[in-house]
Amino acid sequence: MDETWIERWNERYSKQEFAYGEEPNNYLKEQFEKFTVGTILFPAEGEGRNAVFAAKLGWTVSAFDISAQGKNKALRLAESNNVKIDYQVGELNSLHYADNHFDAIALIYAHFPAAIKSQLHKALSKLLRKDGVIIFEAFSKKHLEYATVNEKVGGPKDLAQLFSIEEIKSDFENFEILELEEKEIELKEGLFHNGTGMVIRFVGRKK
Repeated sequence: MDETWIERWNERYSKQEFAYGEEPNNYLKEQFEKFTVGTILFPAEGEGRNAVFAAKLGWTVSAFDISAQGKNKALRLAESNNVKIDYQVGELNSLHYADNHFDAIALIYAHFPAAIKSQLHKALSKLLRKDGVIIFEAFSKKHLEYATVNEKVGGPKDLAQLFSIEEIKSDFENFEILELEEKEIELKEGLFHNGTGMVIRFVGRKK
């Protein structure tokens, strides 16, 4: 991955404040009420708010990100909440997670570079066991209109990094769709997700 991409996230996570807050994502929180705890992976987990929340619920949590600064803050957050998470730094292809291992994977605002995002989704799918679930929330392609009006809502400025329902269906074609929608929501997550935005929400079960 491009060094400037890594530097960008290290810079964002180097501040004292948590970029996206310390509270879990609302959609993820809702979905956790529907599933039995097990093993879960958080790709692009940043400062750990969602991973720590899952650990507090009893999940066995693995997470990764390209940002060492993100890991440092995530481990501090875990310690302050008296939980443990396995957090690695690097790109997926260097981390050697086992296929068919996880009960769930949570992709919460995991906006990867456009050239590799579908490839990563397919690679992550292999790490889920049969009947494992993907929980996904990220900005849709229509979100650019919202970010133009209000920069504080955040999100990538590159249309190709944003998502469509068609892309999700294609990337996760071997999944039963439990939920899939494009929805306008209100965000209040830390410093960088504040205001009205347009997202794709998806929950799928691996066939």
